[in-house]
Amino acid sequence: MATTELGALRKMQGQLNTQGRVEYHLPIGEQLLPMNALIGKNISLNFNGIINCQHCGKRTKKSYSQGFCFPCMQKLAQCDMCILKPETCHYEQGTCREPQWGEQHCFTDHYVYLANTSGLKVGITRHTQLPIRWIDQGATQALPIFKVSTRLQSGLVEIALAEFISDKTNWRAMLKGSNDDIDLVASAQQLIPQIATKLAELKLTYGEDAIQVLNHDIVTIKFPVTKYLTKISSLNFDKTATVSGLLLGIKGQYLIFDSGVINIRKFTSYNINVDYN
Repeated sequence: MATTELGALRKMQGQLNTQGRVEYHLPIGEQLLPMNALIGKNISLNFNGIINCQHCGKRTKKSYSQGFCFPCMQKLAQCDMCILKPETCHYEQGTCREPQWGEQHCFTDHYVYLANTSGLKVGITRHTQLPIRWIDQGATQALPIFKVSTRLQSGLVEIALAEFISDKTNWRAMLKGSNDDIDLVASAQQLIPQIATKLAELKLTYGEDAIQVLNHDIVTIKFPVTKYLTKISSLNFDKTATVSGLLLGIKGQYLIFDSGVINIRKFTSYNINVDYN
């Protein structure tokens, strides 16, 4: 039986290899545990009851916004509602929690994309987060369709498209198997004319070059899963200190055990160690 040192959990790091398959590593404190090699093995994730805010490091009884203490959740721009709903950006009103952080992260190129997660959906992400965002969402296919100048603009384009397709992933459906392929290029060609009026309005407001239509190839993503579950049970450190079972695979930010699934990102900042054999 091998055991890692105790450390604060962070979301899994996923990278595409040359075959388009995701290679996962699990950060635990200063360690990076290679997870693909553990598929097919019995694993125990053991929570010691301690949560430390990922920003200030202070101990917190409860994790807020995936790994923060309550004071940091209230003051940090990355925890504000406009991160979840970019169309509500309030920087221009002078009320951004951290203007310098906002300028660095929100006033930079963003992509609006189509993805195949639990079906066709629209999403947005910073230019630095591709293909990471798609991997984290469990997308088997993805296609960037617009490049925009700011996060606010990406949110406005997204809500226009969300009138016609979903902007959310059904995580249970995503974890039950690989979806049938979707012709995302054809979907884009169908959707873009439907929001032509909105795009014209946005270009009048932000400039002709603020929103660019892209012509990219579809990215296909393969996840390391040997077997999908027919019934999804969610495992939770807040209910049990040990999550264990035979690791069947990894998709998105979920470890898939024969006993159920756990969303690693949800438990950011929880102090754990891992036993495996």
